[in-house]
Amino acid sequence: MELYKKYRPQQLQQMVGQDNTVAILESLFEEDELPHSFLFTGPSGCGKTTLARIIRRKIKCSKYDFVEGAPRKIDDVRKIRNQINLAPLKGNCRIWLIDECHKLTSDSQDEFLKILEDTPSHIYFILTTTEPQKIKKTIRNRCTELAVVSLSNKNLKQLIHNTCKLERKKIEREVVEKIIENSNGSARKALVFLHQIIQLKSKSEMLNAIITTTVETQAIAVARALFNKKTNWGTIAKILKEVQGEEAEQIRWLVLGYAKTIMLSGSKLAGRAYIVIDAFGDNFYDSKHAGLCAACYEIIGEK
Repeated sequence: MELYKKYRPQQLQQMVGQDNTVAILESLFEEDELPHSFLFTGPSGCGKTTLARIIRRKIKCSKYDFVEGAPRKIDDVRKIRNQINLAPLKGNCRIWLIDECHKLTSDSQDEFLKILEDTPSHIYFILTTTEPQKIKKTIRNRCTELAVVSLSNKNLKQLIHNTCKLERKKIEREVVEKIIENSNGSARKALVFLHQIIQLKSKSEMLNAIITTTVETQAIAVARALFNKKTNWGTIAKILKEVQGEEAEQIRWLVLGYAKTIMLSGSKLAGRAYIVIDAFGDNFYDSKHAGLCAACYEIIGEK
């Protein structure tokens, strides 16, 4: 089992780096004043869904009455509305976890607002999002909004060392620092990296595995942005800022492979694939990060 799943916190006290949110939740439980609508905001991989599952256990909602989904269309929301008056299958409550709720359409948000205004006493809603600014204020005002935050380097170091101790493994300081550097404050990313390298024998193997995984992730992000016709330069510039100069040539090869696959698939994006292959034709050994940026700009331009 992946480490991030194996060691997912089961209690509030096990959460790392979310002291303020944990303190508020503990207070709500102690006072027996748990709201029926939560909104957890913050970056991916830092505990939003984990907190929702902890709440489920705290209020003794059975796994059969815990509905985890990502509704988008108004019909999805209406389906929820038609089900909220049904009695729980076990226990005395039901919970809907609405993941990345900012992706609900405007009409869907309006429909969901009606549910929040008239929620039965046995129903709880937990919404999560990485982009709270896209959620209507009327919805946010009806939820208890709690923020999860990116973990500090100190918190990530604590998480990695605690996990290594549980796994009875030792990794060197330089490897720990490399994991922290590439995790961007995400507990999940840190444990995914750790899972990938923890069985390797040497420090050099561990470091190379982290670098390779990071480059592949960055290349996929670059390629997807280049093939999305709605992408503007500001969006792809943000992705490119995370790329190290020496990784540019590896990213070039991976993007070329991505583009070749699309071209040979007979996709309508074959023309776009040709443009990408043409722009990425020359190597970046000398130009490095600047060459990668120039190739991307040639494709995207200013919009």
